[in-house]
Amino acid sequence: MNNIPTVKTGLIAVSRDCFPRQLSERRRAAIKEAAGDAVGYECPITVENEVDAKKAYDDVIVNGVNALIVYLGNFGPETPETLLADWFDGPVMFIAAAEGDGDLIDGRGDAYCGLLNCSYNLGLRNKRAYIPERPVGTAKQLAKEIGKFIPVARALIGLSKLKIFSFGPRPQDFLACNAPIKPLYDLGVAIEENSELDLLVAMNEHENDERIPALAAEMAEELGNNNPYAGILPRLAQYELTVRDWIRDHLGAYEYAAVAAKCWPAFQTQFKMVPCYVNSRLAASGIPAACETDIYGALSEYIGTAISGKPTTLLDINNTVPEYLYSEDIAGRYDYKIDEMFMGFHCGNTCSACLSDPHLSYQLIMKRQLEPDRPEPDITRGTLNGNIKASPATIYRLQSSGDAKLSAYAAEGEFLDVNCRSFGSIGTVAVPEMGRFYRHVLVEKHYPHHTAVMFDRCAGVFFEVCKYLGVDDISYNRPAGVLYPSENPFSF
Repeated sequence: MNNIPTVKTGLIAVSRDCFPRQLSERRRAAIKEAAGDAVGYECPITVENEVDAKKAYDDVIVNGVNALIVYLGNFGPETPETLLADWFDGPVMFIAAAEGDGDLIDGRGDAYCGLLNCSYNLGLRNKRAYIPERPVGTAKQLAKEIGKFIPVARALIGLSKLKIFSFGPRPQDFLACNAPIKPLYDLGVAIEENSELDLLVAMNEHENDERIPALAAEMAEELGNNNPYAGILPRLAQYELTVRDWIRDHLGAYEYAAVAAKCWPAFQTQFKMVPCYVNSRLAASGIPAACETDIYGALSEYIGTAISGKPTTLLDINNTVPEYLYSEDIAGRYDYKIDEMFMGFHCGNTCSACLSDPHLSYQLIMKRQLEPDRPEPDITRGTLNGNIKASPATIYRLQSSGDAKLSAYAAEGEFLDVNCRSFGSIGTVAVPEMGRFYRHVLVEKHYPHHTAVMFDRCAGVFFEVCKYLGVDDISYNRPAGVLYPSENPFSF
């Protein structure tokens, strides 16, 4: 992955001056030993006052720290420790020491109490921080919490330096993919909106680019024998070079990129291909490329890429699993009810490493519309078809409403080892209590049909990222017996 940041954490210990300073320093060293490389830098300056805080801040900045861990080795000085969060331009974690490594007279730190004062002062400063579910612990316990902080920090750092490139308005009757961009600015994410025509001009300028043959050969090697439409590869290579060069030339002051591009219906007649396979390759390299100019889909995909360190995809929450397929391939093999599953589909944008049988194909729906009388497809070629491999899964999305308010959802499940007997990049997704989640979250809260997908169980990390960003409405799939606010408690 070359489109996500590398996190270097810095550990600063704080000490209230009426407690033994050595207690905090000894405990800081124990955390560094327990956490290993998860602590990228151990600051030698222990913070007891505001002057110490400034020295420690300067020290971690000089040493390249981009994610800060403030450790209350004892009660901690509430003003200096929260000033660190005020000054530091990046994600900040607060943790505190449990007792047990000394006597309860000279060796008691009272950090359990001190973290309450710390939290109160963070509120006074209106500063957000990452405080884990179990913020007070021993060195070994807190080392595990630091490990959980790293993917949260990676996503937050990435978002602070992310530019989303959009091309074209949403297709007609796809207003579900449209949303105000003001919340992107609130998050610190840049958006560069372009015309589809701008992209076409750039594509034409890449005609006969000397790099096309080598890139087409790379594509052919990736596809192997599953390449019945090899003739389209030069066009696809030309398009990939166009997008990558656009990102290179327009990234400007930002470091990371995501793309949201209009991909039908004029795309096929003017670009003479379907961009799905290229989108899959961009995703594989860590650059999400969302379909149908879904800007918040691209944003969500990027967050998932930064969290998981793996390619993500964007799928339609598309269709139910038919009873015959459930009876033949699922019942007795998996412990899911039929309404706990759906088929996630898109035209062919999921990277080949995530498909069990990836093969280059054409977009069947577009062919019906654009070249129905042509025996062999031409301008509708370029999808990557295949069943999505069995794997863990998190479906999730960060979305703006029409009135520019952010909300989010996440649910964990898995892709089943099932032949979907359909087309496109498609998989059978099982999520506990999916039917209720679909009705009382996705439908009721007006989420679009696109869901981002991480090929791992990462809902907890996504939840923490959204909390840090200030998203108040974060939904999840409630277990059986726990009703949604609007769920009818009476069966009828």
